[in-house]
Amino acid sequence: RAAYDHSQPCVAIIKHANPCGIAIASDIKSAYSAANSCDPVSAFGGVVATNRTVTVDMAKSLSEVFTEVIVAPGYEAGAIEILAAKPSIRILELANYKIAKEEWRPITGGLLIQDSDLIDASGDLSENWQQVSGGEISAQVKNDLEFAWRSVRSVKSNAILLAKNGASVGVGMGQVNRVDSAKLAVARAGERSQNSVAASDAFFPFADGLQILLDAGITAVVAPGGSVRDAEVIEAAKAANIAMFFTGVRD
Repeated sequence: RAAYDHSQPCVAIIKHANPCGIAIASDIKSAYSAANSCDPVSAFGGVVATNRTVTVDMAKSLSEVFTEVIVAPGYEAGAIEILAAKPSIRILELANYKIAKEEWRPITGGLLIQDSDLIDASGDLSENWQQVSGGEISAQVKNDLEFAWRSVRSVKSNAILLAKNGASVGVGMGQVNRVDSAKLAVARAGERSQNSVAASDAFFPFADGLQILLDAGITAVVAPGGSVRDAEVIEAAKAANIAMFFTGVRD
């Protein structure tokens, strides 16, 4: 799902149910290289998913990294032979990906049936976002914000994702507060956080989490909004002169 949330060629590398790298590009090999560059330490032993046929070029790049599983809609002639030479790799083909309308989750003493999370709700579309700070943004920044918002959906909360040029550069996830997730995303991004954009899967309850991202050099941020302290968060964004958008929906 992380790969198929994007229409462009996309690769998502998953580790312990969280993406450690997601990227889009003009071709699937470039998308894989960009996704792997986000966090190559965590990508070691990961699960690689694509929304395009795996080419021979991508297979060659992937064969240089220890990978547990690869799942793709198909494989170019010769690609499987390259991948199969790696010991213990599991090569899966999912030719007809489709999101079910409902998700069924077993719980103690019962079963939870809920609508599947769809990425194209009205609030997910950038034309419906509310800009609450900053001025006009470039087409590249807008594209990166849209990419970050679609990508952070796959990150388990508290989720912060930094992106630049159609690729994640830092991901913070699985923390019990948004401040720690912001610190983790920034730490993993390092210098790449400069001039990146950020997406948060839920509102910032205080300005402190956003301030960590601002101090790291982000230029724009997208979040649902909806906190009782939204005004405080917006003021922090205005003080830093960055563009901030509220979607009105939690990712």
